[in-house]
Amino acid sequence: MPHSTSTEIAGRVEDLYGAPLAHLEAHARDQPPGMISALLGMHDDLTLAERSIDFHRDRLAQLLHPERQIGGPEVSHLLDGARRLTEAVAARDTQTKSVLAVLQSLARVPAPAPSPPSPSLPPPAPPRPADSPAHSR
Repeated sequence: MPHSTSTEIAGRVEDLYGAPLAHLEAHARDQPPGMISALLGMHDDLTLAERSIDFHRDRLAQLLHPERQIGGPEVSHLLDGARRLTEAVAARDTQTKSVLAVLQSLARVPAPAPSPPSPSLPPPAPPRPADSPAHSR
């Protein structure tokens, strides 16, 4: 199940670049590293952190099941799971803060407005009649 944070970030990246994430990923593979690849990498890291949160939360729920006995070995697994869950939450929060700061600093550039047609030049003035030399008296 996608998380709201990574889904929101994906939507903002798609809005910024005007294309679905899959198209942006394909485009970024063919380009030198740049802002698109950085944003996509940050999104991937965020998604990984969210999956890690789910995994460690589910694992802790299994270990803490009411019908399960908690002995010495289980305590060390509980502590390790809690530590890993905390690390995953910290990673998610850091990634979220970073990618939102980058996205906030970027804005989609509007398409250039069509330039107005250049005003047509007035037709050239008709040639002036040559001045005739004045007669002297």
